Amino acid sequence: MATAYWDRPSDGEGEASPTSFWKAGHTPTLIAAFLYFDLAFMVWVLLGPLAPSIASALALTPAEKGLMVATPTLMGALLRVVNGLLVDRIGPKRSGAISQIIVIAGLFTAWMMGVNSFGGTLALGVILGFAGASFAIALPLASRWYPPEHQGKAMGLAGMGNSGTVLASLFAPGLAKLFGWNAVLGLACIPLSIVFVVYMLMAKDAPNAPPPKRLADYFHPLKTADAWWLMAFYAVTFGGFVGLAASLPIYFTDQFGLSPVTAGYCTAACVFAGSLVRPMGGALADRIGGVRALMIVYLVAALALSAVAYASTLAAALCFFVAAMLALGVGNGAVFQLVPQRFQEEIGVMTGLVGMAGGIGGFYLASSLGIAKQMTGSFAAGFLIFAALAVLAFLGIAMVRGRWRATWSSGARI
Repeated sequence: MATAYWDRPSDGEGEASPTSFWKAGHTPTLIAAFLYFDLAFMVWVLLGPLAPSIASALALTPAEKGLMVATPTLMGALLRVVNGLLVDRIGPKRSGAISQIIVIAGLFTAWMMGVNSFGGTLALGVILGFAGASFAIALPLASRWYPPEHQGKAMGLAGMGNSGTVLASLFAPGLAKLFGWNAVLGLACIPLSIVFVVYMLMAKDAPNAPPPKRLADYFHPLKTADAWWLMAFYAVTFGGFVGLAASLPIYFTDQFGLSPVTAGYCTAACVFAGSLVRPMGGALADRIGGVRALMIVYLVAALALSAVAYASTLAAALCFFVAAMLALGVGNGAVFQLVPQRFQEEIGVMTGLVGMAGGIGGFYLASSLGIAKQMTGSFAAGFLIFAALAVLAFLGIAMVRGRWRATWSSGARI
C-alpha cells in the first residue's frame, strides 16, 4: 500500500481530523492521471485544429466538417460507459493502459496508411474516441485515493487534463503547415508513448476500491433521478467546453477568415481559460457547494453564448468565448465535486455515465454548429440553442438543490 487514504489523528474527542490535501492521497497517481488525461485529450480533439487543412484537402461541406470534429466526441461519450465498467472490474490503471495502447496503435496506423476520404476521417474519429473515454479512467484513478472533503480538488486537478486541448490547438496547425496534416498523426504518437511509460511507472490503484459487482448492478444508479440530473448538468458544462474546443478552429476560419495557425492560437486562448479553472471550480464547490457554483456557471454561460451569436468582431467573439469557457470550466469541476458525494460506491460507472452525457452534449454542439452554418449561413442558431440549454440547466439545479442538501450526507458541502 503506497499511502493511507487519509490520516486520522485524534482531536481529543475521538474524532478524526482530516489532513491537508497533499497528504491525504497519493500524489504520484494524481500526476499520472493528469498526464494521461492531458495527452489523451490532446489527441481526442486533434481533428478540430486540423479541420481547416483537412476540409481544404478533401473538399468537405460545413456539415461534413461539423460531423468530422463531432465524431470523436460521440465515440468518446459512448466508450466512457465501457471504460467505467472496466474501471470497476479490472481497475483504473489496467484500463488506462489498454486504452492508451489502442490510441497509439490507431494513430500510428492512420499515419502509415494515410487518411484520404471523409469516411477515413470518421474512422479515425472512432479511434480517437478511445482517447476521449480516458475521462472515465483518469478521474476514478485519482479520486479513489482522496476523502470526501478533498474530492473537488482531486477531481479538478486530474480533470485539468482537459488542458490537452490547448496543446492540440497550439501545435497541430503549425505542424500541419510544416509537414502536412497526416504527419501530425504520427508525431502525436511520440508524446503519447512517453506518457504511457510514465503512467505505468507512477500510477497505482487505490486500496479502497469497491469489490466487483454483477454487470446489471453497475447500472443501478440509472434507477435514481439524481444520476440523470448529474448527467444532464454535465452535458451542458462539459458538452459546451469540448464542443467549442472542437469547433472553434472552424468558426474562426469561416467567420473571420483567419489562417488555420492563427485560428489555432485563438482557440488555444479560449480553451486554456476553461482548462485552467477546472480545479478552481472543484475547490470553489468544496467551499460554497457544488449547487451554488453551478447556478452561477449556467447564468454566465447562457449570457456569454448568447452574446457570441451576435458578435461582429474577432475581439468581441474572443472575449465572449473566454467568458463562456471560464464558466463551463468551473462547471466541470463543480459537477464532479457532487458526483462522489452521491455515488461514492459507484464512482467508476458514474464517471463513465456522466462523462458520456458530457460527450453527447459536445457532439450535439459541434455537429449543430456545422448544420446551422450550412442551413442558414451563420453559426448563431447553434450558439443560441445551447445558451437556452444552459438556462434550462439553471432551472433544473434550482429545482433539486433543496432535496439534495436535505438528503445527501457525505460530510462535504452540497
